[in-house]
Amino acid sequence: MSSVVFSQQNSSKKKAKNIILMIGDGMGTAQIFAGLTANKGTLNLEKFPFSGFHKSQPSEGYVTDSGAGATAFSIGKKTYNGAIGVDATKLAQPTILQIAERNKLATGMVVSCAVTHATPASFIAHQPSRGMQEEIAADFLKTDIDVFIGGGRKYFNQRKDGRNLIDSLKARRYQVLDTLTDIVKVNSGKLAGFIADGEPPKVSEGRGDQLLQSTHTALKLLQQNKNGFFLMVEGSQIDWGGHANDIDYITTEMIDFDKAIGAVLDFAAKDGNTLVIVTGDHETGGLSLTGGDIKAGKVDAKFTTKGHTAVMIPVFAYGPGAEAFGGIYENNTIFDKMMSAFRFK
Repeated sequence: MSSVVFSQQNSSKKKAKNIILMIGDGMGTAQIFAGLTANKGTLNLEKFPFSGFHKSQPSEGYVTDSGAGATAFSIGKKTYNGAIGVDATKLAQPTILQIAERNKLATGMVVSCAVTHATPASFIAHQPSRGMQEEIAADFLKTDIDVFIGGGRKYFNQRKDGRNLIDSLKARRYQVLDTLTDIVKVNSGKLAGFIADGEPPKVSEGRGDQLLQSTHTALKLLQQNKNGFFLMVEGSQIDWGGHANDIDYITTEMIDFDKAIGAVLDFAAKDGNTLVIVTGDHETGGLSLTGGDIKAGKVDAKFTTKGHTAVMIPVFAYGPGAEAFGGIYENNTIFDKMMSAFRFK
C-alpha cells in the first residue's frame, strides 16, 4: 500500500500535464469490495478524493462489451459492441492517445492481456471488429506510441499475411523485448515489450507483478517528454475471473491492479501535474458478495451470469481536473473530461 496521503483543492483550475487512465476490465463495485476484503480491508483505490459513476451502455443495446466500452473512453462516442476505435457508423475517429501524440505528448499502454485485445486496441487501432487482431497489430505501426507492454507477440510475427511486424517495429527504433527482466532495464527510447506469445498467464499462475513493474517502466520512459504524456493501464484479467465465475481469480487480479494504482498515485502525488482516472468498462459475472470475513481476507460469492451486466461503473479521480469526475454520466463523456483536463480543443 502507498503511504502517501491524498487530498487536493482547486485542482480544476490547473491544466493536467499528464493523464493516466487505468481500466479494470470487468470491474464493478462488487469486484472492488471483493478485492478489498481479500486484501484484509485496504486498497489504494480508497485514497481517491473524487468518485462518480458512468453509464456503460453501447450505442445499441443495454449491455456493453470491452470494444464498445473502451472505444467510448477513447473517441468520446458511443458505438456498437465489438467496435475498435470507430463510431456507430464504423467511421474511424481519433483516439485520446492519438490526439495526445498530435499535441507532442508521449504515449503508452500497459496491460495484462494481449496488446491487440479489445481494450488496448480501442486506443490505438481502427477496425470494425475486435476479432481482427492481426489488423489491429498492423495499426500499431500507424501511430507513434512510445511504450506498449503486454502479450500478443504472435499477432506481430506469426501472421497469415507473412509479414513480420517485429522487424517493422525495430526499423522504427523500438526496443523489442520479450522478458520482464529486460523490459524493466530500459531507461530511454521507444519500447515494445511482449511478455507472452498470446495471452499472459494469471497472477496466480506465475505472471508475478508484471503489471506493477511494467507501469513503473512506462512512467520512467514517458515522463522524459517535457510536454507530458498519456498512459493507459489495464487490469485486464479481472474480467476473465468474472467470465469464469471464479472469485479467487477476481480477487488476485483486483489486488494486482490495485498495486499498479498505488504506484501511479505515488507518481502523481510527487509530480503534482498528473490526473489519474480509474474505472472499469463494464461489470462481469453479476457478482454478488454473500458473506465473508475482512480480517481473514475471506470472500463468499455468487454469480448471476458468465457474461457482462449493465450496472453503473465507479470512476475514481485524483489530480488536476479530478472534480469533473464526480456524479453520474455517460461513459463517452470521460473522453470529454480528459480533453478538457489536457486543455485540448
